[in-house]
Amino acid sequence: MCGIIGVLANERPAAPILVDALRRLEYRGYDSAGVAAVDAGRLDRRRALGKLAALADLLGQSPLPGSSGIGHTRWATHGRPSEANAHPHRSGPVCVVHNGIIENYRELKSELAREGASFESDTDTEVVATLCASMLRRGLEPEDAAAATIARLRGAYALCFLFEGAPDLLICARRGSPLVIGFGEGETYVGSDAIALGPLTDRICYLEEGDWAVVTRQGVRIHAADGARAERPVQRIAPDSIVADKGQHQHFMAKEIHEQPMVVARAFGAWTSNDRSRIASPAETIDWRSVPRLTIVACGTAHLAGHVAKIWLERIARLPVEIEIASEFRYREPPLPTGGVTLVISQSGETADTLGALRYARAAGQTTLGLVNVTTSTIAREADLALATHAGPEIGVASTKAFTAQLMGLAAFSVMVARERGAIDADGERDAIETLSRVPRLMAETIAQEDRFAALAREIATATSALFLGRGLMYPIALEGALKLKEITYIHAEGYAAGEIKHGPIALVDEATPVIALLPSGDLLEKSLSNIREVAARKGRVAVIGDAEARAELGDEAWRSVAMPRCDPLIQPFAYAVAIQLLAYHAAVARGTDVDQPRNLAKSVTVE
Repeated sequence: MCGIIGVLANERPAAPILVDALRRLEYRGYDSAGVAAVDAGRLDRRRALGKLAALADLLGQSPLPGSSGIGHTRWATHGRPSEANAHPHRSGPVCVVHNGIIENYRELKSELAREGASFESDTDTEVVATLCASMLRRGLEPEDAAAATIARLRGAYALCFLFEGAPDLLICARRGSPLVIGFGEGETYVGSDAIALGPLTDRICYLEEGDWAVVTRQGVRIHAADGARAERPVQRIAPDSIVADKGQHQHFMAKEIHEQPMVVARAFGAWTSNDRSRIASPAETIDWRSVPRLTIVACGTAHLAGHVAKIWLERIARLPVEIEIASEFRYREPPLPTGGVTLVISQSGETADTLGALRYARAAGQTTLGLVNVTTSTIAREADLALATHAGPEIGVASTKAFTAQLMGLAAFSVMVARERGAIDADGERDAIETLSRVPRLMAETIAQEDRFAALAREIATATSALFLGRGLMYPIALEGALKLKEITYIHAEGYAAGEIKHGPIALVDEATPVIALLPSGDLLEKSLSNIREVAARKGRVAVIGDAEARAELGDEAWRSVAMPRCDPLIQPFAYAVAIQLLAYHAAVARGTDVDQPRNLAKSVTVE
């Protein structure tokens, strides 16, 4: 996840402050960095490919004066790592730094090109800067130009604008990505999180979803998503709490749930070409047309991500897939087909059972792939090809953003395999990529329903057992929902394919057992509703998590319901993954359990 910093300093140079703050964001990972500053009304910038040392060397050779500035560490999402694609991006009198994905950037870029605009980068961020510059040319003041620009954007983003001739002004905005504002003595700061601002101030406020703010040295004026003025509380943070910062959240798990729109945006960008027309992956070097079968092996939540991928790959790529539990796989001594491929999935890349499965597959002559978050891990080194999830550090033991980053990688992988096998053409690939680009916004819309999930969770928290039901792509999400609830609340929970409820599990249904039904619209909705009505007829407490069609169909037969955004079936798992995470998290909070470090569990299982 990219890092953002903005500084309105009190007469001291901004550039050293910016670089120092960016160093505190290096844990996020990045491939280029840059800063911009305003000095005597003049806007200038410095950018460098690689680590911050390269930027620091550049600033040593070519200093950047001025006490107002913005900085950024970039992980490539649109466009390869290069100086031209590095942030800040400039168009005339405005510079912008940005985290996220602007979904409608191509539409805006075409509109601006017709007006005569030219572009030097492959990024969606340059489109934001160019659009804002066009607003300035129309006579708008910087604040109004930024507001008009923000209103045109679709997607998940965090933004910070710096203007030539305006040394006492930053404009920032967030939708689906955190931003924090800090208050110093005659200075004001903006950052991706409190870690960046730690040594600068102990007084901060967090922007809420959809907020945009006018930042000056004298203070901050915040506007809510509807444009109305808003007040956000200023908090004091202890310096020693910033090393592992939870932000405004009570737990790391909550923070990591909220980070997911940005995490999947980063993962999406890493898998797609500069123009979003093609999936790019090291695995495309495999002759997928000749592969007879893919075997996916993993443990726990990673195994359930693989379960979703099995459905995608069989449906989209028409590739036969077996999904295996790593702890059982090699002890069964399964025969593996000649020319087959084995994909192992592990957040840490050190999971002992998964590593053992990888070695078994290699010994059996399989081509091996490792999908990992830690690219220096043992699995990444030993697999024939390593694929990265780009989730960033995950502190909470219960996997959240690592899971959805795995899903994004697996969705892109499925589209790539489908292309290579001839199951989809170039238009089909572009359509799938366009659909995947909507995921960050979709997840942000789901997170916006958090209060309703929390209310349902408080009722579920009193139960001793719960059932999760889903069909198709919702079946593995139901399994993940049950796993999450077990992990952090210690409530017994089971996930089932909804069609299987009548083959035994319906015996567990009673008035005290919540049954959480995952019901997106689609081909399986009618059959799913039939299964759920069997539960309701036996006085089961059915809690529907679904879009408007499903909720309307059930009506009063549902005990409780939470609205979900309607979306393409390909990307439904992303939204519903967030839903079950929020449900489990708030149930755990209600029960008072140790959310981030639940009993008996470890983040990485490196022994059998």
